[in-house]
Amino acid sequence: MTPEAVLARFREYMVGPTRFMTLLSCFELGVIDALRERPGMTAADLGARVGVRPDAVEQLLFLLVKETFVAYDEGSRTYTLDALAHVAERDLRRALTYLNMIKVVALRQLFHLTESARTGTLVGLKELYGAEGTLYGAVADHPDLRDSWATLMDAVTANIDPWFFANIDLPPGANVLDLAGNTGLGAIDAHRLKPVPGLRVTTFDLPEKQDECLRNFKDHGLEQQCSFIGGDVFDGVPTGFDTVLIKHFLDMFDKRNVVRILAEVGRSLEPGGQVCVLVPVYPENVQDADNYNVDFFPAFFLGCTMGEGGPQKLSTYVSWLEECGFTVTRAVTRDAADLPPDVIPVPAVLCATKSA
Repeated sequence: MTPEAVLARFREYMVGPTRFMTLLSCFELGVIDALRERPGMTAADLGARVGVRPDAVEQLLFLLVKETFVAYDEGSRTYTLDALAHVAERDLRRALTYLNMIKVVALRQLFHLTESARTGTLVGLKELYGAEGTLYGAVADHPDLRDSWATLMDAVTANIDPWFFANIDLPPGANVLDLAGNTGLGAIDAHRLKPVPGLRVTTFDLPEKQDECLRNFKDHGLEQQCSFIGGDVFDGVPTGFDTVLIKHFLDMFDKRNVVRILAEVGRSLEPGGQVCVLVPVYPENVQDADNYNVDFFPAFFLGCTMGEGGPQKLSTYVSWLEECGFTVTRAVTRDAADLPPDVIPVPAVLCATKSA
């Protein structure tokens, strides 16, 4: 890459945050909905409709016209939806859920990314909310964080879990532990998507998750097939299970803690017991042009959620499992072409058995 090309790439980074907020603001202000309901409106019409000065509407829409999201007619000085008119409402809603989560959870905190990386703590979370610890603790006390983050996570789980359960084997009578299973949705999905005879699933997570978890089991008619154990994985993993599921969890930690978790799981399983892991992964070649995981996750984990962690390459997770005494029996990355084009995480499934 020439020096000129490097500087041109820098310019793309410079305008990234402003492009992001210009697009999202047009939705938040109601400009896009107004154009969908009544095409062919002037800036003055739109301003009166959404309560924004016409000059500000015009300024915000310059970018959307440039991107052909919106069309502008010079003669009538009116706007209509262009490419945005052809996006299905369900797809647009999913993309906006990502945009909202990035705004609420990430954009403000990332102002402090440098200090967060330097200290290994979430400086932005403390500055903005007075919260110590991680995002996952803060969401319990701050509805704006919870609403934005949890809405997206529920959507991600609904999208990824069918693929995950299609790629693992659970024998009849399986006694499964869903490690860090949050409020039980993973256990419910196991029964819905992998309904083997005699299946029992226990959610293991912090004790404060118990009431909501048990309520979810009851609401789905699974209170007899699902249960809850409260605890902390770093204090030990419950025994008596033949399969442990670890979903949306290992990528939250650096290697030292991933190894601690896998070692605890290994101690809890008998030889031949299996662990099934679901994680987002980086491609083996991180220069892959279609790889957006490296664009997003390092800053997200270090500056917004944990102060550590981030995805790894699939080969790295394989080596860590083997280091902890497991034999890997399956390691597969989802084809990015199977995912909606606006979705960032590319997941992988790794299955392994405890060595004798």
